[in-house]
Amino acid sequence: MKKWNLFLVFLISSVLLAACGAPQSSNQEAKTGNEKLHVVTTYSILYDIVKNVGGDRVEIHSLAPVGSNPHEYDPLPADVQKTTDADAVFYNGLNLEAGNSWFEKLMHTAGKSGQDAPVFRMSEGVAAKHLTTKGKESEEDPHAWLDVRNGIKYAENARDALIKVDPAHKDTYEQNAKAYIEKLRALHEEAVKQYNQIPREQRVLVTSEGAFKYFSEAYDFDAAYIWEINSENQGTPEQVSQVVDTIRAKKIPALFVETSIDPRSMEMVSRETGVPIVGKVFTDSLGKPGEDGDTYIKMMEWNIKTIYEGLTKK
Repeated sequence: MKKWNLFLVFLISSVLLAACGAPQSSNQEAKTGNEKLHVVTTYSILYDIVKNVGGDRVEIHSLAPVGSNPHEYDPLPADVQKTTDADAVFYNGLNLEAGNSWFEKLMHTAGKSGQDAPVFRMSEGVAAKHLTTKGKESEEDPHAWLDVRNGIKYAENARDALIKVDPAHKDTYEQNAKAYIEKLRALHEEAVKQYNQIPREQRVLVTSEGAFKYFSEAYDFDAAYIWEINSENQGTPEQVSQVVDTIRAKKIPALFVETSIDPRSMEMVSRETGVPIVGKVFTDSLGKPGEDGDTYIKMMEWNIKTIYEGLTKK
């Protein structure tokens, strides 16, 4: 109820602003000279990918702040205004922003829910994986970016979207994307090389949320978790019991906890099994600016290294 009331306030405020303000030109008109594109992304990982492709041509606002949960976000009044004024909006899709329909409501309030609105799905073209929880099998798993090859697809989609909105600077976006994608390809190849050094039976990744399906396919891992997605019940006794049984049956030697997750459930699992938590990994958010994992490439480098070292400790 609280979120519905907040969106009602946003909607009324937007209507009043529109009534009082002078008519403005469309946000989709091509930018001229050095005028930057005003871009909104739904969370920090998309922010960084779009920033690398857009470079100095874009000014970006991320809705869900660093360290927060983009599955269920409660937009602020400033978010509504920035989204209303944005030349382009980028979202992940694949069920990520579906919690409480917050993104859909925001797009409607900001006047960007029409067919021709400058709203772009970064996961376009990704082969979606689905949840396995009973009753949720039709729902998509959103964590595609944890496979660096999908990160490349995101960068390509950002390039194409920026060119569509700002065709006058096509060459800039293409050059930026090319350089960035070369770095991502090198990162993926390095990950494959490192993980091929770990015996296949040791490649089991246990985390709080089941966010590593795409990662596991890319790097030939098995994934276990306490709960499957952050928008569902988290850390119930039944969920904890199931993962404890899995850890004991497979004699898993190491556990990992996500930076954007309350660690208490995994700490309980660690106490129950005697298996240590050997590292923190990034899933739904970058690290804070100036700290570890504060870009998409750095967060994936951190994850690749942390998982490798955690599973190869003697």
